[in-house]
Parts: sequence; C-alpha cells; structure tokens
Amino acid sequence: METELLALAAKVGQHFKTQGKTLATAESCTGGGIAMIITEIAGSSAWFECGFITYSNTAKVQMLAVKPSTLEKYGAVSEQTALEMAIGALAYSTADCVIAVTGIAGPDGGSLEKPVGTVFIARCYRNETARGIRKQFFGNRHQIRMQTIQAALEWLLL
Repeated sequence: METELLALAAKVGQHFKTQGKTLATAESCTGGGIAMIITEIAGSSAWFECGFITYSNTAKVQMLAVKPSTLEKYGAVSEQTALEMAIGALAYSTADCVIAVTGIAGPDGGSLEKPVGTVFIARCYRNETARGIRKQFFGNRHQIRMQTIQAALEWLLL
C-alpha cells in the first residue's frame, strides 16, 4: 500500500507543480498521514505548504475556525465539519488548495448512522466553493486510515 501511496503522491505533486499551485492538508482521522506521504516525495516543498493535524474538537475550533455549533449539530465526523476544516486551512495558510479529512477509523466510535470506516473528505481551492464527499471504508484502523489517505490523494487529481 505504501508504494502505491507514494506513487499517487508523486502524481499529485506533478499535478500541482504543472499548475503552479500549492497544497495544504487539514487532517483528523489520518493524524498527518497525508502530509507524511506527500513529504516523502523529494521536492514536495515546491508544492506542499503545510499540514494541520486537528484531532480534537478544540483543535478544530482553535486552529481551523470550525464553528462549535457545527460540531454540536453535525458532529466532528460530518461533511459540514470537513468543509469548515478545508475553508479554515485556506484562511490560515497561503495554499491554493486544501484537502481535509475527518472520520471514524475504529475500532470504536461508530454508530448506526456513522459506522466505523465513515470518512468525510473536503477539497477547497482558493476562490472556489468547497466540496465534500462521504466514503465508507472497511478493515482495521490502519487499513481505514490508509484508504482515507488514498481517496484524498485521488480526489486531488480529479
């Protein structure tokens, strides 16, 4: 899986370099995994600006300006929270694009509405409307986190 992720991150890097754009990440359930894979690529400093790891709700509010009312109404694992994470990371960086992820990696924490493996990914380019998607992944904690990283990187290429 790691070799595939490195190849995918290299493609993302080429995509951003070709466009002359920069990227930032806002991560919860992946704990900085997207930024880690990206920075494994030599020369990634040309297109990767920064990563925010906001695992707790407090960090989401303080570092990314996620509204407490959003967390209360929709939960930390929601499209609304992912969108606000992406928008906040753009506001607190000079990146041209942000990819944000929040989810339930397990093995605990799931519910009927949001079972383990539920992940929300948001992508936002500066001066554009943020877009979010819901994914459902399966496997153990590590597998769910790796699938989330892969899906986030893939979405940057669309």
